[in-house]
Amino acid sequence: MIRVLLADDEAMIRAGVRAIVRSDPEIEVVAEAADGREAVELVLSHRPDVALLDIRMPRMDGLAATAEIRRVAPDTRVVILTTFGEDSYISQALGDGASGFLLKAGDPRELVSGVHAVAEGGAYLSPQVARQVIAQFGGGRAAREAAAAERLAGLTERERDVLALVGAGLSNADIAERLFLVEGTVKSYVSAILNRLGMKNRVQAAILAHEAGLAGEAAS
Repeated sequence: MIRVLLADDEAMIRAGVRAIVRSDPEIEVVAEAADGREAVELVLSHRPDVALLDIRMPRMDGLAATAEIRRVAPDTRVVILTTFGEDSYISQALGDGASGFLLKAGDPRELVSGVHAVAEGGAYLSPQVARQVIAQFGGGRAAREAAAAERLAGLTERERDVLALVGAGLSNADIAERLFLVEGTVKSYVSAILNRLGMKNRVQAAILAHEAGLAGEAAS
């Protein structure tokens, strides 16, 4: 079972998210919080695998809660639930250690897929959120793609394959199955990719994969 904590100051939003994730028999909601401070406290007492956090909450917002959860409970991975217009917050959450970004108004199946991917050690960006993040970096699409392609020039063909699947939100186990590799080998590839590209986490790598157009190719 994947143990999940929900945090949102709107009870109706929490009820909706709860109904979606509970539709998957492998996901269990173990706690719910109405603000960021309560979310941190409940993470410490319940130790969930994944915390789904809204950004705008009283007492402590989702960004501060993300940083605190990653500090005090590093085994709990954080997924940010966002809305259009909150682009500026996404990059900050990325720096604070969030592993996934999902739109509240997105496809419910993405929420379930995102929870699974993050719980299994992957990174998950809904396509709309990925486009928002990429747009923040400025420049035209062609220029961004060219810059991303230049950064990926030093990767081997197999490393590019792995990066594409990281961008598509797959966990190491899923990538291993897709590419007929041992999971430990995939982990080594991911570490080598992050080191070679000078990145801190899988989410940054996933964004680069989206910029380069690799994630779309892997998902098709």
